[in-house]
Amino acid sequence: MSLRGSRSVNIGLRNVVATILIGLGLVFVWQIRGTLMLTFAAVILVILFTMPVRLLVRRFKLSRFLAIVVSVFGFFVIIGVLGVPILSTIGAQSSALGERVQQGIDELRATVTRETLVAQFEFLEGFFEVLLPAAEGSQPSDDVIGQIVSQLTDALGRLGGTVLPVVGGVANTILSALIIFFLSMYLLAEPDLYVNGIIKLTPRWYRARMLTILQRLDSTLRAWLSVTGVSMIVVALLTGIGLALLGIREWFALGVLAGLLSFIPNFGPVVALVPSVAVAIVEAPDNVIWVVVVIYGVSFLQSQVVSPVLASERMNMPAILILLGQIIFGFFFGFLGLMLAVPLSACVAVLVDEMYVKDVLGDVPKEKEAAEAAPVNEVSEELVPSPS
Repeated sequence: MSLRGSRSVNIGLRNVVATILIGLGLVFVWQIRGTLMLTFAAVILVILFTMPVRLLVRRFKLSRFLAIVVSVFGFFVIIGVLGVPILSTIGAQSSALGERVQQGIDELRATVTRETLVAQFEFLEGFFEVLLPAAEGSQPSDDVIGQIVSQLTDALGRLGGTVLPVVGGVANTILSALIIFFLSMYLLAEPDLYVNGIIKLTPRWYRARMLTILQRLDSTLRAWLSVTGVSMIVVALLTGIGLALLGIREWFALGVLAGLLSFIPNFGPVVALVPSVAVAIVEAPDNVIWVVVVIYGVSFLQSQVVSPVLASERMNMPAILILLGQIIFGFFFGFLGLMLAVPLSACVAVLVDEMYVKDVLGDVPKEKEAAEAAPVNEVSEELVPSPS
């Protein structure tokens, strides 16, 4: 065999081995995808805690350990002080809210029937025959809303095992929350240990670049946390005020619910719209359209005005990228992937830009590189590895 042929065989064997190893790596990642999502959530919680830690260390010259204790303790104190009255108010309104929602659904069932819809829109007859067929030997049911809800419930039940595993049970949710909390405490205690570990796993010639990438990921997640927190508050306030002006008595509970659901772009407003419309049908039937306008108007204001103004250039991702990220991460990682789709998409965008566009394609504008270096290093001093 010639030398050239021997080299070709060796290259072919290396490619086969590399392909097998990559395939095994992907299978391994798929098997531990739930753990990876919990770890990513813990990283986000650590970044949330370290934002006040850095302020306490710089401004008040506290030790890092004391700053961490003050930050974590203060976080739970604020949640308690603000959360207890909010939860008590929501709890007082929730019973009435549940009754209003059920009453609104009952009214919808009574007014929106198969007969009334077909009388106004004849073309729906064929649609009902295909989508809501009657059982053999029985008349078609007039409870259109009930049939649609039943089919959607069955579909969600079949989908629950893959898309909504986190909400599959209260025990599972509590266990996931505890895992995230304790992981975040370990990461918060010794961040340099884990950062240095990641850097040491990379080749020597790439370690400086890896530090830069970690710094940029850190600043990106901090920007996302700031933007998301302010946006949720804005949505809660504007939605609550709008519903109060429309005469909705449960405006506070619905406003808080809309603010919490705005954490999930695109899909959150759709979920928040259902109870709001159901309550409006009972309390202010003439203002149902205006309730829809308020929910989607505030959502539009958040996504098109508030978030772009607050976010830095790195967080101004196209809306289509956010939507695709939600679909992809929701499918592969379940409900937690859907909730964290925006920061996950932002991190993927950073990795693609740094590792592929800059390192592989060599597209590194010197002016932009210099402009990006200053703010990254300024907000990410903790990610500088300690000398060993």
